[in-house]
Amino acid sequence: MVENVPLISHHHDGLTIEGYSRAAVQTCWRVNELKLLFDVGAQPWDFMGTPTLFITHAHLDHIAALPSYVSRRRMMKMEPPVVYLPDSAVDEAWGMLQCFRRLDRGPMPCELVGLMPGDQIECGREYLVEAVPTRHTITSLGFIVYQRRHKLKSEFTHLSGPEIRDLKLAGTEISTEIRVPVLGYTGDTSPPGLDNNPEFYQCKTLITEMTFVAPEHRKEKIHKHGHMHVDDYRSRKDRFENELVIAGHLSTRYHDRQVKTMVERALPGMLDGRMKLWI
Repeated sequence: MVENVPLISHHHDGLTIEGYSRAAVQTCWRVNELKLLFDVGAQPWDFMGTPTLFITHAHLDHIAALPSYVSRRRMMKMEPPVVYLPDSAVDEAWGMLQCFRRLDRGPMPCELVGLMPGDQIECGREYLVEAVPTRHTITSLGFIVYQRRHKLKSEFTHLSGPEIRDLKLAGTEISTEIRVPVLGYTGDTSPPGLDNNPEFYQCKTLITEMTFVAPEHRKEKIHKHGHMHVDDYRSRKDRFENELVIAGHLSTRYHDRQVKTMVERALPGMLDGRMKLWI
């Protein structure tokens, strides 16, 4: 396999989460079992085969490799990808692709779909992705992936199997849909991006940002620039119902050992062992 990004991989509850995220450098994620990509600050060669991409916002470290992604799929004779991104960024992203089309002298076939908060995208029959508003220095979205399950309606639970079958054959709607939040991805955000979307706290797996960890860094300045500090997690530690919280997008001013030391000091137990630092 060709590698051009220092990817990390982690498996949890049937999902393989792969990616790389460092503030102001590159952010890209893949969940292979869901056939979904999130952000494209880098474009690992192996990610090229995934046909659906969700972009949180248009900062360079989250969108810079969009031309590579589109072009590589064309060169490998794959179907054009579908790219979802904030509606306000669509025209400029399309313009960027056309600039590269002229430079590269090759087409950039893809579908760019603008999203607003609350928009929902069906990904096959089993999954649905909802865009939610986050808080950054430019327009940004987070994404929640729901698994759609069907549960027998309570009024039919006392019936036998053959009776339920007969109702179904007669055209009776016997089940109701429930949605289980299996994955949340905040992208870059200050604390309101979490607090205003409580579903993030309920996702089985949450991929989020922890850009700053040093105690001397001023939280008000960090929040103003649309990011979070480890202390934001400490003050909310009882809200996280997630099975796994992945914290990435750490500032380049820290070495990995410093990050581990500072986070473990601020969050003893690392949310009862549920937090994984993406370093």
